[in-house]
Amino acid sequence: MRILIVTDAWPPQVNGVVRTLQTVGAKLRGFGHEVLYITPEGRRSWALPGYREIELARTNARTIGNEIIMLQPDAIHIATEGPLGWAARRACRRLKLPFTSSFHTRFAEYIGQRVPGSARLIWGLLRRFHRHSAAVMVPTPTIANLLEQRGFKNVKVWTRGVDHSVFHPQTRDSLNFPRPILLLAGRVVGDKNLEAFLDLAVPGTKVIIGDGPQRPQLEVKYPAARFLGYVKETELARHMSAADCFVFPSHTDTFGLVMIEAMACGTPVAAFKVPSPVDVIIEGRSGALHDDLAQAIAKALTLDRNIVHTEAQQFTWERTARMFEEWLQKIPASAYQNRPSVKVEQQA
Repeated sequence: MRILIVTDAWPPQVNGVVRTLQTVGAKLRGFGHEVLYITPEGRRSWALPGYREIELARTNARTIGNEIIMLQPDAIHIATEGPLGWAARRACRRLKLPFTSSFHTRFAEYIGQRVPGSARLIWGLLRRFHRHSAAVMVPTPTIANLLEQRGFKNVKVWTRGVDHSVFHPQTRDSLNFPRPILLLAGRVVGDKNLEAFLDLAVPGTKVIIGDGPQRPQLEVKYPAARFLGYVKETELARHMSAADCFVFPSHTDTFGLVMIEAMACGTPVAAFKVPSPVDVIIEGRSGALHDDLAQAIAKALTLDRNIVHTEAQQFTWERTARMFEEWLQKIPASAYQNRPSVKVEQQA
């Protein structure tokens, strides 16, 4: 089957959406499928205000529709609600082609925190975006329930995975800091709620892996914390193995790949008792959940690392790719009949 994935999230962006789409694509190819992408790469784009590493493509439905006709995929998945996603959605509607979509980011909460009263409008836009999707893929049952309560239809759970050849228990000497070592990995931005972790009066060393626009001010505000910036995946796995606890303070992430990567390294996770962590963490086995993050950390530090590692084995990219494959909507061969191939508009 020829599968087309349309996404606004793509390298050089570094995030869970990019990693998921790339890894699932590779697994689908291993299953014998042909996987194609429409991405911002090679297109005119503009930087997202306040987060310049994210480039949003300038395009339209006609351009994307021409590309779809040229490629003639057997299934189309629209992964993001950015400019490419909206253009692909309009093109599919005009061409009467079925498509699936996915929900990765709780934009309504992010924007609502900054612009009071905007959440209702954003939820309305998101409902409209996904309204005609044959399957709206979400990472956890809790997020599925949240969307269904807000009027979304055809919601399907599509979990996430771990590369267990990279993330597994290793020697614990890569971080030479006073213990317990409390590790956080992810983008250093406001919506990750990092200060809820950095403000805690807990023993040990707080280590932050990742980068983002908030990093310079947080380094000044929290001089005792260790900010290591971006690291390669193999180095991240070593640091996760060395940590005593992985801390996930976000209230709004839809999954958090780093949680299951830490668990695969044998490191227990401490998080707030909120959507996504409640679906990922098994209380008292792979981590601890509490409204008081300090209490969650204290409990997580007592857990058996071998049990934590065992609980992570359920998360595999093969399973993730098979679920994605199951929810795709097949496009009938007749859908492309009498549609002349159109030369795609030149991308600057």
